[in-house]
Amino acid sequence: MPPATVLVVDDDPVILKLLEVNFEMEGFQVVRAADGAEGLKRAREVLPDIVVLDVMMPRMTGYEVAKALREDDVTAHIPIIFVTARAQSSDVEKGMELGVEDYVTKPFDPLDLIDRVNSLLARRLGGLDAESEEPATESIADHTEEPPPAAAPPAAEPPPAAAGLDADSATAS
Repeated sequence: MPPATVLVVDDDPVILKLLEVNFEMEGFQVVRAADGAEGLKRAREVLPDIVVLDVMMPRMTGYEVAKALREDDVTAHIPIIFVTARAQSSDVEKGMELGVEDYVTKPFDPLDLIDRVNSLLARRLGGLDAESEEPATESIADHTEEPPPAAAPPAAEPPPAAAGLDADSATAS
């Protein structure tokens, strides 16, 4: 199976490059766009597996791009994740109304974003929700809080004295 294609749309060249490098390192094919209008054009040309979309951009906002993608039968099925500094509940609600699957606020952890992309793609590959016959997705409201802290790393091997040896037998040779 060919690698999944992610369309990354952001007007900040540093974030665009950060996302490109991280997605490529995880085996994705990456298509870039530097503003909303270019992003919409690229989405229609490439038909990516998923779109990672900034909200505040020149020429066309992420909201406008998402609305246009959802209204087009050819692109309506493509999952969209907003990655934006706009974190107020009204912004999240607007994204939900547009059918955006997830909403990540800046600053963000690129590995967390990749996990969210992989999760959305896995659900899409898993098919439709059996009860509603709608694509099986979570609400973006499920992901608006900070992720739980990572588990502590496993403890290192105990030093020789802690393993039942006395200090004299643990000396270096």
